[in-house]
Amino acid sequence: MKAHVAWLKARRDRNRSTPPAIRWKSFLFAMATLVPLAMLVLDAPLGAGAAQIAPFARTLGERITDFGKSDWILLVSVLLFFQALAASRILATPRARVHAWFVSHAAFFLFTTIALSGLSVNLMKRIIGRARPVYYEEWGIFGFSPFSGSRFESFPSGHATTVGALFMTLALLMPRHRLLFLILAIWFSMTRVMVSAHYPSDIIAGTVYGAWFTLMMAIVFSRYRILFKIAPDGSPIPRQPLLVSGSRTLAKS
Repeated sequence: MKAHVAWLKARRDRNRSTPPAIRWKSFLFAMATLVPLAMLVLDAPLGAGAAQIAPFARTLGERITDFGKSDWILLVSVLLFFQALAASRILATPRARVHAWFVSHAAFFLFTTIALSGLSVNLMKRIIGRARPVYYEEWGIFGFSPFSGSRFESFPSGHATTVGALFMTLALLMPRHRLLFLILAIWFSMTRVMVSAHYPSDIIAGTVYGAWFTLMMAIVFSRYRILFKIAPDGSPIPRQPLLVSGSRTLAKS
């Protein structure tokens, strides 16, 4: 353990630089404007009409909403981590081994981000204790009862937090496809509204929180030059492409 701590400290000291310009203002703007706006304009109509959501939309939501569960992502990331770690020791070429090592770091980053953002948001929504849309008639959109069970764990959405964290991870590792990941994040997050499990403001808050948490974790990793490095503009960027020709070697081996 002491050797690993010393190794991390040495990497941090070698890469010590001016702290990056953390782009927290856009996330703060989203939280401070979009969440209250959604509460005032969208939440009440959704709560009042929760039972009248179109059958097609509800069925579609029910079929894909479990994508936002963290358990399958954690399992896949663990399996990918150990597989890539093993591949980094047995592949034939140095380039393929280095790429496998990079993939193992990506899997570790995904696991850490999903697990920590999930734990923190679960604690947060228990403390806040907002009633879910199905209890709108009794509690309204401002009904709160902290530590009262799953009926009062609406804000922020845990599923949306996981979705935000997952697709921000993919956007950081494959920035050329970030628009696609943004669209997918919106779609998968909104399924929680389709099944009347959350208000729109819950979804916005969860997605933004998951994305922000992931960005902060990427900046921490970049300080140790693990998986990421800091670009001149202060953004964390991958140290190498996630998908390179070396992955063909990995697939053949």
